[in-house]
Amino acid sequence: MKRIRRDHKVRQFHQAKWDEPVIFELHRQGERGVIPPGTEAGIAAEVGDGVGRIPQSMKRRLAPALPEIGQAKVLRHYLRLSQETLGSDLNVEIGQGTCTMKYIPRINEMLIRTPHMMELHPLQDPDSVQGMLEIFYKLDLAMREISGMDAFSFQPSSGTQALLAMASIVRAYHDSRGEGDQRDEIITTIFSHPSQAATAAVKGYKIITLHPDEDGFPDIEKLKGVISERTAGFVVANPEDTGIYNHRIREFTDLVHEAGGVCFYDQANANGLLGITRAKEAGFDMCFFNLHKTFAAPHMCGGPATGALGVSEELKRFLPGPLVDYDGSRYVLTNQSGDSIGKVRSFHGVAQTVLRSYAWIMSLGPDGLKDVAQIAVLNNNYLYHKILQIRGASAPYIKGRRLEQVRYSWKQLTDETGVTTEDITRRMCDFGLHYWTSHHPYIVKQPFTLEPTESYSKEDLDEYIQALEHISHEAYTQPDIVRSAPHNSTVHRNDESSLDDPKQWCITWRAYLKKTQPE
Repeated sequence: MKRIRRDHKVRQFHQAKWDEPVIFELHRQGERGVIPPGTEAGIAAEVGDGVGRIPQSMKRRLAPALPEIGQAKVLRHYLRLSQETLGSDLNVEIGQGTCTMKYIPRINEMLIRTPHMMELHPLQDPDSVQGMLEIFYKLDLAMREISGMDAFSFQPSSGTQALLAMASIVRAYHDSRGEGDQRDEIITTIFSHPSQAATAAVKGYKIITLHPDEDGFPDIEKLKGVISERTAGFVVANPEDTGIYNHRIREFTDLVHEAGGVCFYDQANANGLLGITRAKEAGFDMCFFNLHKTFAAPHMCGGPATGALGVSEELKRFLPGPLVDYDGSRYVLTNQSGDSIGKVRSFHGVAQTVLRSYAWIMSLGPDGLKDVAQIAVLNNNYLYHKILQIRGASAPYIKGRRLEQVRYSWKQLTDETGVTTEDITRRMCDFGLHYWTSHHPYIVKQPFTLEPTESYSKEDLDEYIQALEHISHEAYTQPDIVRSAPHNSTVHRNDESSLDDPKQWCITWRAYLKKTQPE
C-alpha cells in the first residue's frame, strides 16, 4: 500500500461509520418508546360519525405505518447518524459556496425552543399569537430598510419558491396591463442561479441568457441587443456566483424599464451588501433574501427555510397573502386584493426561521449589519489572495477584489496533473472539509466555489487554505493519492449512475418498498 504523505499543518480526520439501517428497518411490532394516554371521551365523541362531526371520508382507515421502536434504540439511532454527519457546527464550512454556511447564534436556537414557539400552530386565532405576528410585522419593517422595498411576504419557503413567486408577479403585472401575451421573454445571466431561468420557464417564459464580457461582467451591449417589446423582465443576482459585482447595474435596470419590463433581484446571498447598497437604489422592483443564507437561520436539509419576498408599492397588490398589519391596537392578518398571485404555500411562513432572523438583526443593529458585510468581504478577499498563490489555482475574469465569494478554477492543475476538481472534492473529505464545485454547465473550467462569510476567523481560513495547498502539492507529486480519495471516509466512492435514472429514485420509504418489494 502506498504511504500517504501527511503535513502536520493539516487536520487529521476519520469519518465515523456505524452501518446504521434506515429507521423503518428498526421497527419491531409492539415495541414502544412512549405509551400515550387514551383519548378523552369528549374528543372521541367528536371524532365519530354524524352531523357537525369529522366525516368518515376524512378519517384514516388504517393507522399510519410508523416504525415501532423503544426509546433507547431511537436515541442510539439518531446519535449515530449525527456522528456520521458534518456541518457548520463541526468543521469550517466555507466550501459550501453559494449555499452560504454561517454561524447561527445558539441563543436564537434557545428562543425557538421555548414552549410557546414549539407549540405554535398556524391555525391559531390571531389574538392568541400577537407576539409572533408582531415579529413578522417588525421583520417586514427591517427588511424594507435593508432593501428599500415597500412590503414583504415571508410565505415563500425557499429562494426558488420566492423566484417562482416573483415570476408569477411579473406575469400578473403584465396581464393587468393587457400585455401578458405580448411580453413573453425573461432576460437573465449565465452566472446567476439556475433557478432564475427555471422558475421563469415554469411560468411559460422564453429565457434569454446573457454571457459575460471579457472582464466577467454581464455584457451590456448584448442586453441592448435582446431588449424589445417582448421583454417581460430582467432577473439577476449581483454579485453573481463568480463574486463579481456589476457596478453598472443601474444602467441595466434603466434599460429594461425603458422597454416596459420589470426588474427583479436575486439577493439570496446579501452578505457582502448589508448596509452598503440596496435593491431600490439599483433600480429593482422586487427582491428576495434567503433568511437561511444571509440572516443566520439554518438550511434545515432543504426546509423549512424562508425566501423573504419584497416588492415596490406598485407591485404590493400582487404579493401572496395574507400579510401582517397593525391597526393601532393589535396585529392582524389582512387578505390581499383580487390581483394577488395567491398563496405559494399553505400558511403564512416558517415562524421559527422568522424569529431567528429577527433576533439576529435586532442584536446587530444597522452598524452591526454593515460590519457583517465588511468582514465577509474582507474574509473573502484574504482567501482570494491566498488561493491565487496555490500552484494550479486561478480565478477567471477580473483580477481586482471580489465581493463575498469567488468561483475559482483548477484548470491549470488538471492540465498539468490530470487531477480534477471532483478528485479534490473527495480528497478534502479526508481532512474533514468540503467544497462545492459549481452549477452546471461548467462555464468556469474545473471550478470550485468558496464563500467564507463573516463567521470565520483568520485561523479558520488558514486551515482551509493549508488543506488546499497540501492537496495541490500531492497532485503534482503523488497524484494517485488524490485520484483514489477518499481514504478516511465511510464510503470510498459512490456509484452515481442512479442519479440520472428516475426509475431508481426512492424519495420515501414507501416508494422504496414498492420498487424493491413489488407485490
